[in-house]
Amino acid sequence: RSPRLAATMAMQRTTGTHWVFRLIPPRPTFDQDMTDDEREIMGRHAAYWAEIAQRGRIVVYGPVRDDTGAWGLGVIEGQDEDEVRALVDGDPAVTSGMSRMEFGPMLVSIVRAAE
Repeated sequence: RSPRLAATMAMQRTTGTHWVFRLIPPRPTFDQDMTDDEREIMGRHAAYWAEIAQRGRIVVYGPVRDDTGAWGLGVIEGQDEDEVRALVDGDPAVTSGMSRMEFGPMLVSIVRAAE
């Protein structure tokens, strides 16, 4: 078997457990011109999600820059919307009113199998 085929075969199909997030900052240039107060909030935001990652719930989370500007992307494991909404609502970037977050379930997700 080719390495690519083996990697494809190692993937598992899951449904209803992964949720995608989009953190929308106050402006497209946010990553380039944060104020000191915003930087402090983002430090708390990063620590908040790092703690959730330590519990094994985060698939991937991080900043993105594209032609629309800067924003955050995350994929998390969660059982239902109430559970995920509680995590989103606890994010310091959201509770501070600085940013907002959109999220929704992935209808089907394919994840790499544990090695």
